[in-house]
This record gives sequence, C-alpha cells and structure tokens, in this order.
Amino acid sequence: MVVPEWDRPGEAESSLVDEVSPVDDLASARDGDGAAFTRLVAPLRRELHAHCYRMLGSGHDADDAVQDALLRAWRGLAGFEGRSSLRTWLYTVATRTCLDLVATRARRATPMDLGPASEHAVLDLTPRTDVAWLGPYPDIDLADEPTARYQQREAVELAFVAACQHLPGNQRAALLLFDVLGFTAAEIATMMDTSTTSVNSALARARRIVADRLPAQSQLRTLRTVDDARLRELVTGFATALDRGDPDALIALLTKDVTWSMPPLPAWYHGIDAVRDFAVAVPMTRCPSWRYRTTSANGQPAVAFYLGADADARHDAWSITVLTLRDDRIADITSFIDPAHFAPLGLPTALP
Repeated sequence: MVVPEWDRPGEAESSLVDEVSPVDDLASARDGDGAAFTRLVAPLRRELHAHCYRMLGSGHDADDAVQDALLRAWRGLAGFEGRSSLRTWLYTVATRTCLDLVATRARRATPMDLGPASEHAVLDLTPRTDVAWLGPYPDIDLADEPTARYQQREAVELAFVAACQHLPGNQRAALLLFDVLGFTAAEIATMMDTSTTSVNSALARARRIVADRLPAQSQLRTLRTVDDARLRELVTGFATALDRGDPDALIALLTKDVTWSMPPLPAWYHGIDAVRDFAVAVPMTRCPSWRYRTTSANGQPAVAFYLGADADARHDAWSITVLTLRDDRIADITSFIDPAHFAPLGLPTALP
C-alpha cells in the first residue's frame, strides 16, 4: 500500500492526471493506490480547509484537521459505500474530525473576549501565550470554494468566524453545514449521527447567537459600496499614517467607535481617543521604522507590516492587520502579531 502525499498539496495537485476518471481513481484508491486517492481528494482539499478554519478559527488548526481527516478517509475508504457523494462523505469525516478537536481544545478567542477595552495605551507588550487566539485566513484558499447561501468570502470574515467560536461544537457544525455549505438538515443529521430534530434545534440556537454578534452588514456587501479609489485611500492611508507618525491622518480614516485589537496582546481599544492614544504611544513612538505591503485576508483588505531598527535596516515581519470597514471608514483594526501568518498569505517574512 502506498500512502498518499496529501501533506504537500502543491506537488500533489500539480501532478494530477486529467485522463483518469474519478470512478477509476476510486476503485484504484480502494485497492491501496495512494496516488489515486490524492487525485480523488485534490479538488475538494481547499474547500475542506476553509470549512475546518470556520470550525476551528485557526489556519494552523485547519491544517492539522485536514491532514487528520484525509488520513481517516484514506484508512476508512473501504467503508465508503457510495450512498452519498464523495464530497458529502469527506465533509462528514472532516466535520467529525473538527468536532473531536473542538472537544479537546480551547475555543479561539479575540482580546474582546477577555475583558473590557483599555482607555489608555498599555505599554506592556507581553503576549498572552495561555490563550488560543483567533487567526487570519488567506484569501488564496477561497478560490475553489462553492458558493452557497453565504458568499464564500462572507463565511470567512473575521466577525463571522469569531462569532462561530462562541457556539458549542454541534451548533457550529450545523450552522456551517446548513447555511454556508447548503447541506440539508437530513444530510447533516446523518453526517453528525443525530436526528433531524436535533439538527434543526441546534441550527436555530446557533443562528440566534451568531446574529447577536454580527454587524448589520457583511464586509462583502460593504466593500461593494466603496469605490476602488476610496478603498486604496483607506488602506494606504492607514499604513502611511503609521509609517509617518501622523495621528491626525490616521484618525481621519476611522469611525468614532473604532476598535483596535492585537492578538496575542490582551489589551484592546475602543473609540477615537483610546485608539489615538495607543497609536501615538506605541506604533508611532516605540517602533522606529515601518514598511508595508497591502494584501487581503478573510475576504477583507489588510496590510502586512514589517518592522526595522531604522530605515536602512532589514525589516522583519510583524503583523497582518485586517481592516473592517463601515460605510467609507475603518471601523475595526485587527493586528495579528506573528511572523507565522505571513507565509500562508504568500508574503515574505522579511524585506531587505
């Protein structure tokens, strides 16, 4: 038996042989052909990864979940009787894998989950390593995802994924499988080994909890109302205001009730005055030289910030800052401080 090389998706997907049919691959995979199994699951890998991210709130955890789910599927392929589609069966395996992880790991949190906002800049920049933090998600992994009731980008927006983390595992799975992926309640009941009544009950409770935590309008819909020139002005204006140490230029881009959080730092800020105080005291004063690249994450505009000792020094990866807009202003700033977030977004970890 040849074990499939799904842990290297780039290599595996690039070697697909289009002439081989899925039916032939399924038969070969059941006979122990790892390459056939890799070809069989490759078209579904990215959407399974996005599903696991929504369930777990972490790209790293999603990597682990997909790896584990595909290993389970490979080992259990003989049990796939074809009563459902291969896609449905793989989602069943992936969802159950995520539910196992949800039961054993702390839910992914944001600084807002830990306590009230700070009114003034907190100069202690010691990260909280005892908290499992929500992480960003690369847009490049959304390319092959199916469109369902939630647009694919809406379903990985920070507010939605953060809200899902407040749901018990069964409610989280029911909501994502039904509202995002379009499975029926009966299908979900089979996938989760429960009753349709239980699925409908979990779905109703999940919708109430999530609705209370979501803004009135998704980022996808907000971005459709903001023209390209204004969007560039907001993103580059935000980055250059920090780079130049210009608090007035920064404040001009923000809503009055703006929030700024920086996981894994526990402190967060709410309102123009608190955000200005933090910006002047920390990034505009204590950080000597910035460079940046505009990017996107979670279907939202983002800035990759690099920090250097001076303008001529090498600048190392510092944060992926995801911007949430309301109307034509920035309403929320989430700076994910960790160089590990750069590579999944296709970004270098240093600028010369």
